[in-house]
Amino acid sequence: MDADKKLRRTDDEFTIECSDIILREYRIEDLDELYALTQQPEIMEFLPDWNVSKEQRLHWLIHYETVENKKFIQAVSEGGHIEQLRLRLGIILKETNEFIGWCCTGIKEELSPPNREIMFAISRDHRSKGYTTQAVQAVIKCLFERTNVEELNAVALIHNIPSNRVIQKCGFDLVNRIEIDHEKYNHYKIHKSKWLNGNIADLYLL
Repeated sequence: MDADKKLRRTDDEFTIECSDIILREYRIEDLDELYALTQQPEIMEFLPDWNVSKEQRLHWLIHYETVENKKFIQAVSEGGHIEQLRLRLGIILKETNEFIGWCCTGIKEELSPPNREIMFAISRDHRSKGYTTQAVQAVIKCLFERTNVEELNAVALIHNIPSNRVIQKCGFDLVNRIEIDHEKYNHYKIHKSKWLNGNIADLYLL
């Protein structure tokens, strides 16, 4: 694996190292930084469902998110059959060790199966620097190389230009436009066969 992208599993934590960022499992101590990001107007606009109290966020971290992460990682180690499990990774800036965003994968119930998606968000202070693209490419690589996933989805509000650009850069093809909760989204897909046979697998080197 390239020196700029290392996937490793220690006794304590699953991480993926990229050129400028590290993706790693959520930690309970991420609470303050994670909560602060969900309160940024730029994130609230596109991900209103993430706007919950800090107490609710802590409850989710302790009882669901960190617990399901461990189940996901265990499934990967036992053959890659991840079924309906979700994986939630923080985007950590190498230079400062700051929690600047997240990149997650799970089932998008509003889509028809196979409906596993990749979703992401980044702090307003770290946009347009390529960090989100690195994160999404790394998660695609992990899923296609280490799990039984054959197809991935991504959705973005039509007017969310930065997210649409990230998705397109990562090799997703536009399938159609869909409506979720009275909002118009672009719906994208990427197939493992395309990722393996094309140049998509090497995009993270850019």
